Formats: sequence, structure tokens, C-alpha cells
Amino acid sequence: MENSTSDRYQNVVVMRHGDRIDNFDPLWAAKADKPWDPPLVDEGKVRAFCAGRNLKSSLDFPIHRVFVSPFLRCIQTASEAISALCAVDDSISHTIRDGVAMDPSKIKVSIEYGLCEMMNTQAIRHDFAPKDGNFGFDISELEAILPAGTVDRTVKPVYEELPKWEETVDETRARYEHVFKALADKYPTENLLLVTHGEGVGVSVSAFLKDATVYEVNYCAYSELRRKVFQKGQSFSTGEFEVLTTSTSTGIGYSSSLS
Repeated sequence: MENSTSDRYQNVVVMRHGDRIDNFDPLWAAKADKPWDPPLVDEGKVRAFCAGRNLKSSLDFPIHRVFVSPFLRCIQTASEAISALCAVDDSISHTIRDGVAMDPSKIKVSIEYGLCEMMNTQAIRHDFAPKDGNFGFDISELEAILPAGTVDRTVKPVYEELPKWEETVDETRARYEHVFKALADKYPTENLLLVTHGEGVGVSVSAFLKDATVYEVNYCAYSELRRKVFQKGQSFSTGEFEVLTTSTSTGIGYSSSLS
């Protein structure tokens, strides 16, 4: 049996966070302690829970593991989506996780700095960024927002700290592509959900679909990536990722010579 070979598909879903408060309340940042780290509005939490429910009903594979950017809007999005994915009763009409009975053994989640927002003024206004460079992420506090029993603290992150401030757009895109591949390579037998930012979702399409140009990523939009995984004994090798997202039905607008 040691020399037998088997192959399967690994699936990776890359999703943007929900509706952030500073896009609805223009005065929020001026009075916020952390203007660079807006939370979700209630509608964003509802959207995130519904996105998780949609993934559970529409995907033909289970999500085993979730990785999430440390920004609060992503943590809150992951919390709602995981609650929907782990819901015991799918027939209920809840649109938010309060009161939803869950089986937390279904999914494990970890925070990954490499999935963070672009660390430059294109994404975070210079006057909103922390003057001392400390973005103030308390990992224990953020983990407490995630559904009880789902956090896996044994995982070693790809990025053990935030990227340096004022990384270029090209550096950001290379970072996202690297992190997507690195996380998938760490768990070749598991399907992943990566909760990140709009630029990250865009890269998940443009990096793996030839000549693709992404021009729109809606809140909680997601892409689907798939690759073949070949196992021989305890060793794994993989094929290249292909993009399964073929329309704007998942909230991503892009053009491609192949579409």
C-alpha cells in the first residue's frame, strides 16, 4: 500500500469581508480609536452569515479549515460565515448567528497576518494609519470573537507579523498569491475558506486565470479555486490552481480572454 497512488481535488474559497461601517457613516473614522480598523455594520453581519449559508448549500464539497485576516471586519465576517457553515439545523430562517445551534467540530479557524489589507495609503488613508506603526491587533481578543470551539491555536501562520507599512500594490498581490499557495500546501487534504479583503479576492482570480482583469469585488464576494492533489504514501504533489468562478454570480466582476 505504501507505493499506491491516489489523487483528489483540493478546493480553496477566497471571500471578501462584509459591509464596513466607515462606508456608511462618514463621521465614524473621526471619532474612532482605531480608524484603520472599521467593524461591520449589522447588514454586513447578516450578509456574512447568509454567505456562509450559501456556501454550505451551493458547494459540492465541505469546508474543513478557515484562515482569516486580523482586521476586525474580516474576523466578524468569518465568525458569521463559520456559524452558518457549522449550523446543526439548516432549515431555520436565521440571518445572523445569535441563537443558532452549532457543531464546532466541523471547522477549524486560525488568524493569518498574510491575508491582511494592503498596507499602504491606497487602502488605508495616511491620516488614519497609526502614527507609531502599531496596528494594535490583540490576537486573543480577536479569537474570542470567533465561534467557541473552532479556533486552532496550534497553526503556525505563514506571516508571523504584519507586512511593513507602504508595501507596493505589486508586493501586496505577490503576498496574497504566496499566502494562498502556502496555506493550501500546508493542508493538501483539506478544503479551505480564506476570508480577506477585496484586493485579495481579486488576486485569487487574476493570479490563476490567464489574462484576467478584475474590476469589481462586492462585499462577501468569493472565488472558487481547485487543483488536483496526488498522494503517494505520505507524500503529496499538486497540480496548478484553476478558477471555477465563471460569472458575476459570486459578486466578482472581471474580464478575461477565456471568458
